[in-house]
Amino acid sequence: MKKSVSFFLSLLLLLLSPLSGVSEPLPVGSNPVALETPHFPNRLHAFVWRNWYLVSPQRLAEVVNTSPEKITDIATSMGLPADPVIPSGMMKQGYITIIRRNWHILPYAQLLTLIGMTEEKLGVTLREDDFLYIKLGSLKPKCEPLQYEEPTAQVRKRAAAIKQLVQRDFGELPNQDAEPRFDFIRQLKETKGEKSATAASTPSKDELRFIYSYFGVFGDPLIDSSLDPYPDGLLEKLSDMGVTGVWMHVVLRQLSPGGAAFPEFGEGHEKRLETLRALVQKAKRYGIGIYLYMNEPRAMPASFFENRPEMRGVPGADHFAMCTSNGTVRQWVEDSLAYVFTEVPDLGGVFTITASENLTNCASKFTRDQCPRCKERTDAEVIAEINTVIEKGVHRGNPSAKVIVWDWGWNGHQVSPEIIKLLPQDVWFMSVSEWAQPFERGGIKGKIGEYSISVVGPGPRAKAQWKTAREHGLKTVAKVQFNNTWELSTVPFIPVLELVARHAKGLTNENVTGTMLSWSLGGYPSPNLKVAQEFSLHPEADIDTVLNEIASDRYGDAATPHARKAWAAFSNAFENFPYGSILYQGPQQLGPANLFYENPTGFTSTMVGIPYDDLKSWSRNYPPEILATLFEKIASGWRGGLDHMKEAVTLALPDKKAEAEADFRVAQVVYLHFASCANQVRFVMNRDQLLKTEVPDEKQKLLKERAKIIEEEMALARSLYAVAQQDSRFGFEASNQYSYVPHDLIEKVINCESILRGDQRD
Repeated sequence: MKKSVSFFLSLLLLLLSPLSGVSEPLPVGSNPVALETPHFPNRLHAFVWRNWYLVSPQRLAEVVNTSPEKITDIATSMGLPADPVIPSGMMKQGYITIIRRNWHILPYAQLLTLIGMTEEKLGVTLREDDFLYIKLGSLKPKCEPLQYEEPTAQVRKRAAAIKQLVQRDFGELPNQDAEPRFDFIRQLKETKGEKSATAASTPSKDELRFIYSYFGVFGDPLIDSSLDPYPDGLLEKLSDMGVTGVWMHVVLRQLSPGGAAFPEFGEGHEKRLETLRALVQKAKRYGIGIYLYMNEPRAMPASFFENRPEMRGVPGADHFAMCTSNGTVRQWVEDSLAYVFTEVPDLGGVFTITASENLTNCASKFTRDQCPRCKERTDAEVIAEINTVIEKGVHRGNPSAKVIVWDWGWNGHQVSPEIIKLLPQDVWFMSVSEWAQPFERGGIKGKIGEYSISVVGPGPRAKAQWKTAREHGLKTVAKVQFNNTWELSTVPFIPVLELVARHAKGLTNENVTGTMLSWSLGGYPSPNLKVAQEFSLHPEADIDTVLNEIASDRYGDAATPHARKAWAAFSNAFENFPYGSILYQGPQQLGPANLFYENPTGFTSTMVGIPYDDLKSWSRNYPPEILATLFEKIASGWRGGLDHMKEAVTLALPDKKAEAEADFRVAQVVYLHFASCANQVRFVMNRDQLLKTEVPDEKQKLLKERAKIIEEEMALARSLYAVAQQDSRFGFEASNQYSYVPHDLIEKVINCESILRGDQRD
């Protein structure tokens, strides 16, 4: 996950200090002053704009202590419709979207009112929902309470100008998107109306291809059964693409009672297990097993150890590890898993992360020497032991369940071979396939950390790890991302089927027993998954044969040559991706929705959350000029592929036309995102030069260049708005929910026009 694996592990160590106990105040970090929104008349208007279509006017009015009518007046004064239709389930499945877009607008107290959460619930969400607080920058910007004020004449004038701009570029705005947000869930729920062909069959014991839900809620998915991360339609579609397992994030103390040792554990576990049983039985009908993500035992606040000093392990801020050198802790982990796998007997198994991620065992954060018990042991002993305990618990409950041990984070210990040799022989060993694969982009050399489609695996590190595991008698699993990665997560899949095919074909030579097809991103039933399925079923097949068959099946014979040319162009273009810190820190997830900032914000880009204008972090691996050029190469090559894809749509069979058009939209959005990335790099470069120069001629030249960048960016934003309106998949990723929604693209145009207007005054 970086220029080198250790770079991003170091980054996570800097950022991943656990939050305080849920009963303690919400975290604020460095608490800098929030960003202003100079393209809006004031913060109140920004608040209304950003929450329109997502939160009811009634709730907005409650937040700022006014009436819904006055809120609606503000909205319509800027060209927004008077009666927005709020997508159903927005508060249940879009709460992260709402939190993120109000992070710089509301203080915590008003944010709680807006999202309808208690302080305790928000604390848990920030801590447990896939590092949400980290993704927000590990800080809460300082916001004064926001109250309604009657608009002044100057404010009304600026609002009227915004309305005029909106109507000029976008016309009268509808009261809901052409395809409402989250409508893709409804579509994915649809079944063929008959049992899937695979439903009656049971996968062989050694068959494993597992994946995450395209829209599963990450934090506590089992407490609310109505969320249903795996409806019948999605299971059917995944099964048809060769998926035999799906996974879920859980916290062990929420699934099992703690017994006499830990009576505070287990609240609500009966409800969660009830939900889990129903999911397991439903998935079983499609030949799919459910796997639990085990990152255990989770650290606890200092108060937890007041009467248990012998269990307190290494510190992490005001949390401490539950030391697994303590027998009571180990017994609880084993007993809890035995309980879960007894209560839910058809569970497929677990996969473990025992280093990095959350603070768990005392070796998980490379700080074992701070524990009086674990400092006398080795990292390998501590990590192998907790994996062994997990294996014992799972197999006590269900001897046939799979225990998949992932070496994620072990590389920081440099002890992976030693750990592997200490593992029980009935676990499966998993490694990231592309790890350590060398590459060169723009003259810059590096090695892959993980999350790469643009650099094809398998790489030398995974090959060596699998070899060691096989020599120890373990089955092996490849962790891959075949749909999308943090290279671009906000499309359902990246249509670079030639790159996926090369990777899948390469894995056939490694004799891996299974594949984990995605982390939290990448669970869409796409043609990329079909490629993986074909090579798992027919390892002897050649790439051209597989891709021709998939293109013909998806679009028809006449369209096949054009689809192949498009996939080839996309794949060639994507091999220019500037792999490095941009992966986590860059603007590619938001694309044209990321605002331009006329003055430096001073904010550091956050992990796949908010990129701001932090070119220094985006370009840590590449000089800015090279970074911009690489994005321009992706966009240029991709644009050529779009012409071929458009022809494939034209020639697609009538009954396949809708799917071809949907695939074209995906390809179009990828282009728009990467073209915008080039613009954003060049805008920041230009802005920073402008702020330095005092030479009038040079300043005019730079302003002319900036105007061109801004005009191009506005065109991209308008194009993305039109496509995103029609397709609710764009901007979405399961753990971040919507990074942008369609009217954010309108805000980008307003933002750009505001900068242009200021330049013209200058």
